[in-house]
Amino acid sequence: MVAEQNPPTVTRLPRISGSTALVGVLGDPVRHSLSPVMHNAALEAMGLNWAYLALPAPAAELAAVVRGLEAVQCRGLNLTIPHKQAVAALCRSLSPLAERLGAVNTLVPLEGGGWHGTNTDVEGFCAPLAREGRSWSGARAVVLGCGGSARAVVAGLAELGFSEIHLAGRRAEARDAFLADCRSWTPQLQGLSWDGASGELTAALAQADLLVNTTPVGMASASDPAAAQAYPLSATELAALQSNCWVYDIIYTPRPTQLLQNAAERGCRSLDGLEMLVEQGAAALRLWSGRPDVPVEVMRQALLEQLP
Repeated sequence: MVAEQNPPTVTRLPRISGSTALVGVLGDPVRHSLSPVMHNAALEAMGLNWAYLALPAPAAELAAVVRGLEAVQCRGLNLTIPHKQAVAALCRSLSPLAERLGAVNTLVPLEGGGWHGTNTDVEGFCAPLAREGRSWSGARAVVLGCGGSARAVVAGLAELGFSEIHLAGRRAEARDAFLADCRSWTPQLQGLSWDGASGELTAALAQADLLVNTTPVGMASASDPAAAQAYPLSATELAALQSNCWVYDIIYTPRPTQLLQNAAERGCRSLDGLEMLVEQGAAALRLWSGRPDVPVEVMRQALLEQLP
């Protein structure tokens, strides 16, 4: 019998005071982010007088925003689309993982000024797959997209033991640059043409044990209600998925995405980005606070209450 755990004690604090410290997430767009929901719930449960905000940062202004937040003694930052690669050049130091990936999703302030860049996306991505109770050793994966999140996904797949990792990118030059950067530490990584004419992606999908979408296609958008109805595969590509294939969409709004709905109709098992969001966020909060007692269940429950 599993012992019943008591819920974490919640210390009530004033929402904002003169001593409230700032943490947040930078992106463009970023208003859709649910990170503030889960982080502020965790901060309250931990008794930390911090506030977590979603802060829009256009690419052209990223350096100025990062410097300004350092100047106001921000306690930590997350990075989302499209900044995970560009922000690495703004860091005073990088973790070995972030340096290898060339992608940063978490900034930690350094004593004496500047930021330490690291990546908690790998930990967040792997956590739900590792909990599924099956071995992924020797499995075959297809990854859609070649941005900063895809680098963390590829690193996670390699860590889990996948023997084949196929990367599909719409822009050949971006895909080839990704391969050149990552093949030294992921020799099982291969590139795929995603032009619809060659049939390379369709053939790889028919053999895949896992499909991971790292593109923003299908993400809900307040300015474009039709965006949530989109999905990144053509009908032919979708039809190639076998019923034993898992489909993992790192998008979490809407829940489920159109891709996951379509995959479920084919009998595929699916994972969305909610657990990745929770686990990478909890890892970041441990780094910022220096505390191991981050209330992961509080973060998860706050998101579930927010999502339809």
